[in-house]
Amino acid sequence: MNRKDFFAKVGFGAAAALLPACIAGIASSCSNDSSSTSTPVPAPASVDFILDVSTGSLNANGGFLVTNGIVVARTNLGTFIAVSASCTHEGTNVNYNVSNNNFVCPNHNAKFSSTGVVTQGPASTNLKQYNTSLTGNTLRVYS
Repeated sequence: MNRKDFFAKVGFGAAAALLPACIAGIASSCSNDSSSTSTPVPAPASVDFILDVSTGSLNANGGFLVTNGIVVARTNLGTFIAVSASCTHEGTNVNYNVSNNNFVCPNHNAKFSSTGVVTQGPASTNLKQYNTSLTGNTLRVYS
């Protein structure tokens, strides 16, 4: 057997051995795409935490972050709003849209007002709204 024949047989054998793993990997990545159905995470019930808004994404109007299952946003007017982060349709974290002062799910474009009320489906249940209180650079988010 020459070198070319050896590599041809070894390469074919390796491909045959790895094919099931490749197929399983493709199948699992397909099941994790944004169109798959998942269960929304329940909104946190008892909430009370502090954020420093002097640095990071909440330092400027229009910024937002997701922490403890809650999306906290700073509006164009500099006020703070907080709602449960998990879209009630399929559970993807919503994003804050500063230009419309609302929350939008990136998967299926469900929209929620700044207080978490559904304004466009496919979501049919509101996001839970949380209280915010600013003292200096310390923002308290609580239920």
